Amino acid sequence: MEDEKSYLRLVVGISGASGVIYGLRTLEILHSLKIETHVVLSQWGEKNIEIETDKTIEYVRSLATALYGNDSLAAPISSGSFLHSGMVIVPCSMKTLASIANGYDETLISRAAGVTLKESRLLVVVPRETPLSRIHLQNMLKLAEAGAVILPAMPGFYHKPTSLQDMVDHLVGKIIDQFNIRNNLSRRWGSVR
Repeated sequence: MEDEKSYLRLVVGISGASGVIYGLRTLEILHSLKIETHVVLSQWGEKNIEIETDKTIEYVRSLATALYGNDSLAAPISSGSFLHSGMVIVPCSMKTLASIANGYDETLISRAAGVTLKESRLLVVVPRETPLSRIHLQNMLKLAEAGAVILPAMPGFYHKPTSLQDMVDHLVGKIIDQFNIRNNLSRRWGSVR
């Protein structure tokens, strides 16, 4: 029987959009905070790790409590009976976003996201695409109206970043803030550094 104590358990989807560095950094921070993570990696998410970084799937596996392929539709996270505190998809491709917005649960990422919404849990979607078409915007609006948080990968500059890492950490801090997890990944507006 599952322990009923309150703890943080997050589902993390990494889809095929550019910007996989955001997903990896999110996992690094959650791992450092000892937060249980159930990670789904799409085929193109895996490919983008290879293209955009010097990391490997084994590195992702070392950060995750559990790692699933996107075709593993029988994974525990595909069911509403699997209790968790919420899900983030970072980065989120427009294909994955459209699948979730239209209830087309063909992959584990979209199925787990649909379950997250139907169970009234927090779903944070981090789209990484530009420019955005009307179709993209309509799909984002559908998800927002269904209760998802749309958190685009748009860098801020008020924290005076001096490196790419500063810019990545600023966005990852905003993602983690959505789950009420304390972090000091970047300077907050009005704070003294």
